[in-house]
Amino acid sequence: MKSILLAPLSFLYGIAVALRNKLFDWGWLHSEEYDIPIVCVGNLTVGGTGKTPVTEFLVGHLSGKWNIAVLSRGYKRRTKGYREAEVRTPFLDVGDEAKQMKLKFPDVVIAVCEKRTEG
Repeated sequence: MKSILLAPLSFLYGIAVALRNKLFDWGWLHSEEYDIPIVCVGNLTVGGTGKTPVTEFLVGHLSGKWNIAVLSRGYKRRTKGYREAEVRTPFLDVGDEAKQMKLKFPDVVIAVCEKRTEG
C-alpha cells in the first residue's frame, strides 16, 4: 500500500533529478574543476546512508599513503564559514561528524564549510 502511495512522489523525484542533470549537461548549472584529485562521498539523500563510515574507511586507507583532507558542511554546527577541526574544538563549532573524524584521525585535516568551493 505504501509503495502505491509513494509512487507518484518517486516519479516526480526522478523527473527533478533528471532535469537537474540535464541543466548541468546544458551548462545552465555550473560545476567546478580542480587541479588536485578529489573523492566525493555523497548523494542526494540527506542522512542515514552511510557517508560518514565510507569517508572514515577511505581516510583510514589513504592517509598513510597520501596527504589528505576531509571537507564537510558541518551539519548542525553553530558556526558559519570555513573552520578546521582540532581535537579540542567543541563539536558545536564543527558538527558532530567532523569532531568524530578528528578524534579518530588527529593527523588528518578535517574542515567544515557550508560552501564546498570555498572550503
